[in-house]
Amino acid sequence: MNLIIDIGNTAAKAALVSDGVIIKQERFSRAAIAGDGVINQERFSGAFPELIAGFTGTNPIDAAIISSVGTDPSDLIAWLYTLTKRVHHLTADSVYPFEIDYGTPETLGTDRLAAAVGALLHHPGADLLVIDAGSALTIDEVTGGAFRGGSISPGLSMRFRSLHEYTGRLPLVTKRSGFTFPGKTTMDAIAGGVMMGLAYEIIEYIRTFEKKYHNPVAVITGGDGGDIAPLTGGKALLYPDLVTEGLNFLLEANV
Repeated sequence: MNLIIDIGNTAAKAALVSDGVIIKQERFSRAAIAGDGVINQERFSGAFPELIAGFTGTNPIDAAIISSVGTDPSDLIAWLYTLTKRVHHLTADSVYPFEIDYGTPETLGTDRLAAAVGALLHHPGADLLVIDAGSALTIDEVTGGAFRGGSISPGLSMRFRSLHEYTGRLPLVTKRSGFTFPGKTTMDAIAGGVMMGLAYEIIEYIRTFEKKYHNPVAVITGGDGGDIAPLTGGKALLYPDLVTEGLNFLLEANV
């Protein structure tokens, strides 16, 4: 049984994978992870080992991989060695099924690389546009056997919060379906403006990508991927577990 851990900007995800099949998954908020400890950009400490122990239960762990965005996971890695001696901390120096054509690989989020690997598993040989709609919206190209980089912009929640926090009267709105255009209420106008604005951004990236390559495939994942994919008119294929699938492949390749 493989243990997959992905620590992102706003949450952490854990999964158990057996023979390539995801058996169990769980999402933990940053507050739950911290417990009585602290999570910051330099160091990881807190209640996460206890949460992972409860998550894994009595399942024997053969190997584990951890991907962490912006937080030093060394304390957690040390604890993982009490579960299994086969532990891999994913970095830009790990083994990947493509070249990393990126000017600053040390600053590149490993979740972006894992999503790209997951996309390749579904569409080997294709020219890929990999969209991850999470805390941030990342859009990356994988072409010609290389990860080419891409773009980073605010995700849905960040866009909703910015309208509320940087204006005097606009309410805080969350993602929802059923909004109209033109919006007949302020809530409706914000929901439609933010969600369709992000969808149109993605659609234009896809349109530009399709002009450049002969075998283009656009895929979307991330916490908001399920809400955004239908708004692209089917142009982005939804794969909710791309990062987990990619991390499991990378665990097998590196451990």
